[in-house]
Amino acid sequence: MTAGLEQLKALLDGRETGIGGLLGMTVETLEPGRVVFGLRTRPDLGNPLGTLHGGVYSTLLDSAMGCAVHTSLPEGAAYTTLELKVNLVRAVALDGVGLRCEGTVIHLGGRVATTDGRVFDDQERLVAHGTSTCMVFRPASVR
Repeated sequence: MTAGLEQLKALLDGRETGIGGLLGMTVETLEPGRVVFGLRTRPDLGNPLGTLHGGVYSTLLDSAMGCAVHTSLPEGAAYTTLELKVNLVRAVALDGVGLRCEGTVIHLGGRVATTDGRVFDDQERLVAHGTSTCMVFRPASVR
């Protein structure tokens, strides 16, 4: 198990923290290079049209894809998102629809990682997808 995966498991072990706590995200899966988060829609996550706000899709994707990188990192390494691309392909109602967001690492290099993410509703329909590029910061001892 990578140090990043161990650190993330300890950080998220049964607790909702940060933006995930604010949105009500749940941790479904944490494994090397792959993370799955869940979220149940509610009215306060809506846009003026009465559907899920695009920022919620984006936050789910950024979180899952970034944490997928985190699960792959050695001791002392860190990352930050450099670029985030999100495609919203289906509107989602605000009445308790269950969402599942899976982020996976496509490439983990010495300084750059690329990821893919997909959001599905509780009927397994794709509602959004995206990619991100992360900068990886490694300690000199593991470069």
